Amino acid sequence: MGREEKSPKGKFTGKQKGDKSNKPTSRDKFPVKKQTASKTPVKKQTGEKSSEKKPGVSKAEGIRLNKYIANSGACSRRDADIYIGAGNVTVNGKTITEMGYRVKLTDEVKFDGHKVIPEKPEYILLNKPRGFYTTGSTERTSKTVMDLIANATKSKVAPVGKLDRQASGLLLFTNDGALEKQLGKPKNGIRQIYHLELTKPLAYEDFKKISEGVLLEDGKVNIQDISYLDNRPKNEIGLETNSVKLHVVQRLFKRMGYEIEKLDRVVYGGLTKKDLPRGNWRPLTRQEIINIKML
Repeated sequence: MGREEKSPKGKFTGKQKGDKSNKPTSRDKFPVKKQTASKTPVKKQTGEKSSEKKPGVSKAEGIRLNKYIANSGACSRRDADIYIGAGNVTVNGKTITEMGYRVKLTDEVKFDGHKVIPEKPEYILLNKPRGFYTTGSTERTSKTVMDLIANATKSKVAPVGKLDRQASGLLLFTNDGALEKQLGKPKNGIRQIYHLELTKPLAYEDFKKISEGVLLEDGKVNIQDISYLDNRPKNEIGLETNSVKLHVVQRLFKRMGYEIEKLDRVVYGGLTKKDLPRGNWRPLTRQEIINIKML
């Protein structure tokens, strides 16, 4: 047959130069599926390293801001989104209100004006002995409370409030910036009980004046309770206050004309020295953490 010849049935037959065969193929019988990108990376030949990146966020991209804040212990992720939207969070000095914003570990993130760090919250209670500075000292040979809790945690914790070098008793350490700020607010206050030993007996007239509150240069100090210790000399006193003013007990008695020979904080919030020998530390229990956050 010629190029344009047809069979008796009217179909083209044969295979001409440049023409395709009329014989049906599998492509004629079934629809051709479009190739799609595989969800799993193709394995390379032995000896070749895969260039596929593992799923997840790379270190260069950072982590979501709400997760960063939640990891710091300041609040939950859901609450963090609310604070971010309200403009309470800054990154490197700039207010961020964008949901899903990502930050790097090198960024400075502040929550409600206080710097936060994205690590597991730690809460350590120390029964501080005398002779240790609460903050750093310029003397190389000086001992600080950080030496006492060196093995307590790898996180960077700091003491909440201060105790003088010659004072002893309970001292709380944490990296929870929100809790530290909460406990440090004068309007909140926190229950503290001290045992004091004065250099001379406390006169009953001064005892009454202290119980009514003492006016210092930075305001009045309210005393919840004061008492002479049972079966002890009149220079040994029990004192309860919720004031977080700096060195408030020492200044109070100095104003009244007394010097403190020994000062021991035996209660801080709901925390006590029970089963915690002098110089030792322990982590707070889950219930203690909940309780102190509710103060």
